[in-house]
Amino acid sequence: MKSAVENLSPTRAKLTVEVPFEELKPSLDAAYQKIAKQINVPGFRRGKVPPAVIDRQIGRGPVLDEAINAVVPQQYMAALQEHDLEPLAQPEIEVTKFEDNESLEFTAEVDVKPDFELPSYEGLEASVEDVEISDDDVDEQVEALRERFGTLVPVERAAADGDFVTIDLVAAKDGETVEGGEVTGMSYKVGRGGMIDGLDEALVGLSAGEDATFDSELVGGGLVGEPVQVTVKVSAVQEQQLPEYDDEFAQLASEFDTAEELTADVRERLGRGKRLEQAAAARDAVLEALLEKVEIPLPEIMVTDELNARRANVEQQLAMAGITMEKYLEDEGQTTEEFEADLERRVRDAVAAQFILDKIAKKEEFGIDQAELSEHLVRRAQQSGQDPQEFANHMFEHNHIPELVQEILRGKALATIVEAATVKDASGNVVELKNLRPDGTIGEPVAEEAADEAAEETTEDGADEAAPEDGKA
Repeated sequence: MKSAVENLSPTRAKLTVEVPFEELKPSLDAAYQKIAKQINVPGFRRGKVPPAVIDRQIGRGPVLDEAINAVVPQQYMAALQEHDLEPLAQPEIEVTKFEDNESLEFTAEVDVKPDFELPSYEGLEASVEDVEISDDDVDEQVEALRERFGTLVPVERAAADGDFVTIDLVAAKDGETVEGGEVTGMSYKVGRGGMIDGLDEALVGLSAGEDATFDSELVGGGLVGEPVQVTVKVSAVQEQQLPEYDDEFAQLASEFDTAEELTADVRERLGRGKRLEQAAAARDAVLEALLEKVEIPLPEIMVTDELNARRANVEQQLAMAGITMEKYLEDEGQTTEEFEADLERRVRDAVAAQFILDKIAKKEEFGIDQAELSEHLVRRAQQSGQDPQEFANHMFEHNHIPELVQEILRGKALATIVEAATVKDASGNVVELKNLRPDGTIGEPVAEEAADEAAEETTEDGADEAAPEDGKA
């Protein structure tokens, strides 16, 4: 096989491949055997029809086509390896020359990973916001805990913010109730929001047995965004009574004996969460600092596909939350143009980050063992709300395991550059990232140091046993 490559752009290549006819012969033999099993010829058993008889019965053309269809993918993959190209999509293949008993020539155009100089990723610097836990943050968590143990008591008065009401609700358009626009006996907390615009304002001041009508827009169904008239009737008003925040409550709601201890634990848990948020921000800041050091040409088809996927995901999430895109942009203070520009910027950064992390993983020669893959499968299943075994079966059946492996390798590459970076908060303090645990606590690097010392002692003792296999893929 002879092959040549032409770079049509930094992210698209054209392979020209020439295959001598001799290299087609094994595929021709296999094609004859396959066709022999598919046809019936008087005087011959199925599968035992000689090639010459097949040529007379159905012609040489179908055999040659079968052989070409088998050879081209094999030779295409060989050409990719020869020129060290990594494809990003299916190729566009065209057979440009072929005659019986002569060489086969074909071309393959395909998007490929761009070639770029990997910048230094040692000692990157980035900054993040301070971890701040205000008394208001703690009070909010304490209040939420009290509400979990609160009781609802019926009251003979008009509804106010914070009350729980039982309501019937009907949405109508042009005097006709819209499909899915009617609910009965629903419990709702006044002031909670997120259901339908104008509902909270209409409920305040209504007593049991009273109703109100107001104009709004539908947030779900086939008439999203359509103006409707909503009538809401209150059948009961209940006031939520919260328990006193004292030592007795602490013993009821937690493993602590005093309210002071419970408050301290709430603050500690908030700190862990804030620390994880800070770590995520640090990761993004370090990656952004690395991306600023290199220009990576991006395949536009890949960018467009990712852009469409992310846009569709945003729209789906908004629909599930009952929010229109117009409402979302209004709340965010963005125009459609600003939203699209921001989305495209983030997509381009994400695609570039994939390429650079893949290159780091390759340079560092990272491997993956079965335990890491299993753990990643379980985590991905939990994120998508699926059964881990069913999720794993789906991934294997649809050949998505290489994608998961790539995700793990990118994670290792990202951890490498983040842990080697110097990240400081707004107050100038170095942010601990290397020993940050998944629960937000900071671990001690004792185990790692002990392992290093043990390795040194083993070397000094002259131990010569072979290292156990690590199961790397």
